[in-house]
Amino acid sequence: MPPRTVRVRLYASAREAAGRATVELPVPATGLSAEALLRELRGRLPALAPVLRSCRFVRNDRYLRSLSARVRPGDEFAVHPPYGGG
Repeated sequence: MPPRTVRVRLYASAREAAGRATVELPVPATGLSAEALLRELRGRLPALAPVLRSCRFVRNDRYLRSLSARVRPGDEFAVHPPYGGG
């Protein structure tokens, strides 16, 4: 049976807020919007909510242009906060 989850990778301040680098979230076989996935993520890890406001999101190595994009089982979804340094 194919996976019914999405692996969410958290980077930098998102990882620090969540206390972990990855989260597996269940998704329906038909998928769901990135916006719905983020609601689920906020519900499971409330400390992430303030960080997510300034993040960019990547599905399967491509930056999302819209949070209405579908995320399906087996996808990898990454949360990229603004990076600093130099």
